Amino acid sequence: MQRRLVQMLASEGVPQAEICRVLEVSEKTLRKHFRRELDRGAAKLEAALIVHLLRIAGSRGAVALKAIRFALQSRFGWSEFAPRPPD
Repeated sequence: MQRRLVQMLASEGVPQAEICRVLEVSEKTLRKHFRRELDRGAAKLEAALIVHLLRIAGSRGAVALKAIRFALQSRFGWSEFAPRPPD
């Protein structure tokens, strides 16, 4: 029951300090005994955010352009200030 709770809270972006308060354990204990659940929850949250970002980027307008730029920068290391490759 606790493992599912930790994974669910982590997948909703609840900070580890808050999860510790719910379980009444230290952060060290949380990471030691629930590492897999914390990692899986974080991966689920990241996947949901990426899906949402790509949905926004697929639309039109200024918000879509910002979403595309953010995705390129964060996922692929793109920078508008990087030197252009030679032609």
